[in-house]
Order: sequence, then C-alpha cells, then structure tokens
Amino acid sequence: MLVGYMRVSKADGSQVTDLQRDALLAAKVDAGHIYEDAASGKRDDRPGLAACLKALREGDTLVVWKLDRLGRDLRHLVNTVHDLTARDIGFKVLSGHGASIDTTSPSGKLVFGIFAALAEFERELIVERTKAGMAAARARGRNGGRPYIMTAAKLRLAMAAMASRNTKVGVLCSELGITRQTLYRHVDPKGNLRPDGQKLLGGQKPVTKIG
Repeated sequence: MLVGYMRVSKADGSQVTDLQRDALLAAKVDAGHIYEDAASGKRDDRPGLAACLKALREGDTLVVWKLDRLGRDLRHLVNTVHDLTARDIGFKVLSGHGASIDTTSPSGKLVFGIFAALAEFERELIVERTKAGMAAARARGRNGGRPYIMTAAKLRLAMAAMASRNTKVGVLCSELGITRQTLYRHVDPKGNLRPDGQKLLGGQKPVTKIG
C-alpha cells in the first residue's frame, strides 16, 4: 500500500498543500492514506508524521512530493529512511533533487546510499574539525597538519565518484581531504575496492555501479 505525507511550514493558511496532494494522488496514493503537518521540517513534534510512521506496515511505501517535505536535516532524513528500511517499508520521492530516491528499486537504493554516505561524511567532518580546533588550541601557534585519513564514509563516496568517467581525481581528493596515493590505495580507477578498501569496510565488496 502507498502512504503519502505532505507538509507546509506555516500554520496560518498562507501556504497550501494542493500541489503536494495532487502529486500524491497522481502517484496512486489513496486520499484516505495521506497525512499532513503544518510545521517546520526541523521540528520533532509533528503529529501528522508520527501518525504516518505509526500507520505504515511491512510492504508499504511512504511517498512524499519532495525530499524536504519529510525534513530538512540530512541526518534526520537518513535515520528515518533507515528505520523504514529495517521495517521493510519503502520510500519514494516524486520530484525535486531527491526524485531518484526509490528504495523499492536497485537504482533508488544506490542513490539513497550516496545520501547516507554524505550524512556520515558530514558527521565525520564535524568531528575532524572539532579535533583539529582542540589540537590547534593545545599547540598554541605550533604548525600542525591535518592527517590524510580515509574513512568508511569517504571510501563509499570515492567508490561512487570513481565509477563515473566525469570525475576529476584531483577535485575528488581535495573534497575528501585525502591524497591521490591514499585514494588509489583503497579503490582502483573504476571505483572497485582494493585490499586496503576491503579491509576498511570489513571485507565487504559493495557494488559501485548498476548494469
């Protein structure tokens, strides 16, 4: 069964859900299975979303118009969809930047996997910056370099990026904060895992591309 969720940010009537509702109905979501809220996506107390998540059952699919209707915080989105996946519930986005996400399909799962890796990468960046700031404070003026460390989140992003012919290795390394040597020690030019990469992911061999 398809279950829809829609949200507007203001409760004063200045925003309406007509566009979202029409899109959900066009996607074959029954009108009686649509939940809604009038609240900011950053708020935790959204009764419509709570009721929606509670109503979902194994085999159902949660459908939203755009990804930001479910929430604006990437980590919250990832955690919510992970919880749905653990309950064998699908998640589908109809339009916008997240329109490729459909966890009921292999390609949609890959796209969401990249979103999840980005959330993990963002979290690790915050930790690294905090540690770097503490080290700088302790050093009190002494020069110190940031270590070129490959993490699981960076590795997953590198695999997905290297699988694309359009990826510029120099730019990728700069964005991940690693050297080319570190990159190629973990993945080959096609994005396949090398021994160091397999070791970092605990022996896993994730698929980097479809087809």
